Amino acid sequence: MQEQSHLLTDDQIRDFIINGYISIKTDLPRSVHETIYRKTQEYTEKEGNLGNNILPRVPELQAVFEDPAVRGAFSSILGENYVMHSHRHPHRNTPHSGGQGFHKDSYWGHQKVRHHLPRWAMAFYYPQDTPVEIGPSAILSGTQYYSHRITDSNDGEVALSGSAGTISVIHFDLWHRAMANSTDKTRYMMKFQFIRLDEPNEPEWDSEDISWKINGFDEESNPAAKKHETTWRHVWNWMAGSTNGDNSSNGNLSKYIDALKDETPDVRSNAADELGMLSEDATDAITELANSLSDDYEPARLNAAYALGAIGESAVPTLIEKLSDENGSTRRMAAYALAAVGNPAVQALSNVINHDNENIRLEAAYALAQIGSGAEAAVDIMIEKAIDSNVEVRRYIPEAFGAIGPAAAPAVPVLIDRLANDEDAQVRFESALALAQIGPASSDAIPVLKDSLSDSNRYVRDNSIHALKRIGTPEAETALLDYLLMARWCAVTNSESTF
Repeated sequence: MQEQSHLLTDDQIRDFIINGYISIKTDLPRSVHETIYRKTQEYTEKEGNLGNNILPRVPELQAVFEDPAVRGAFSSILGENYVMHSHRHPHRNTPHSGGQGFHKDSYWGHQKVRHHLPRWAMAFYYPQDTPVEIGPSAILSGTQYYSHRITDSNDGEVALSGSAGTISVIHFDLWHRAMANSTDKTRYMMKFQFIRLDEPNEPEWDSEDISWKINGFDEESNPAAKKHETTWRHVWNWMAGSTNGDNSSNGNLSKYIDALKDETPDVRSNAADELGMLSEDATDAITELANSLSDDYEPARLNAAYALGAIGESAVPTLIEKLSDENGSTRRMAAYALAAVGNPAVQALSNVINHDNENIRLEAAYALAQIGSGAEAAVDIMIEKAIDSNVEVRRYIPEAFGAIGPAAAPAVPVLIDRLANDEDAQVRFESALALAQIGPASSDAIPVLKDSLSDSNRYVRDNSIHALKRIGTPEAETALLDYLLMARWCAVTNSESTF
């Protein structure tokens, strides 16, 4: 159990939800970071980028991620049972480089809809002092909810600078880049990725006040992102294991509805957000908000989606209709909204997951995956759709089972089948991860998980390891140890020292 003193506070969680990052400092002596820098520099010059093998090649990194402050931060955001993904990368910013453009990270060759809820996170770790001059990573604060940037410039960027041992925990989908290095020294940033295995049932940070409160957002000083309080409140409530409560009955409904048609994008965006904060009291705005799902300004359509989610069950029929819209962005926003509605949308989503239109099936499967534990009632219908002809549907069905967790145990046979037989590596990846999230109830999967330790995709193998560890029976542990004994390698063997 993580010590309470190392967990994040309410204000820090609010900052993470709004801004998409939080920076912390390890308590390790400086000599540890110096050793990590020296080894990384030496091995990189001899062998090239160490990629996923950076951890076994530089095992001192393990102490960084076992540091109580680091474990406390990730436990607060991803839950106590979070795991490290096997994709990790030492980013090298060479002297006098020009830096990068802003981007979001890919999913290691896989294609996924971006998650607004923090089921994944990354760590940016510096083993050396990293002032702005040496080219730290920079982020666009608050942009983790955007598929597209709303500015073309770097205005509003935040340099994640700091002394050796600084770690920034960032939302997986936050826009970021490497800044220019104007010094004569190489800057390293170690990027590691982490996964939540359990849905939250209560606050997992050091919480004193369960109610949502906006915290330190100044829209004028951050041109890269706009106000999305309804979205932030939804994420807060999900992380706290609660629902879309906090109904605020203040506001001029007709004024906000009229403003949804204003010529100024920010006026439309703010109006949708204000309607969302009214929750069920904004029911009369459903039609206008549904039209705003097609707004050409992403902050406005995002706010409209979460406003409809906050209105709840009465918005579901309109949102289901929007899943058949010709515009892909509109369909996606409707799926986000249905996911935000949560349990009251599950039956309607179950009804359309059999639709002839594969776009509707895809968005329905995605929404059910985002609803998570509240979608337990849809397990049986999703079992039937696990062999859907559309590969994207087949990817989101196991993701939904994993988010539901142990209650999705009836899906274990179909997950076994998909892990063993699906030609798509991402389906196998999601199936193995779902078996890990279901946990001990996945024990029947041990034989196929053992076989999957030889899968052609490295990340399917990684998720199979996590599943065997989570199942935890003697049979699972034997399979895991046998594999690790076979796969072990010597981290100091190289062309200059072969034995």
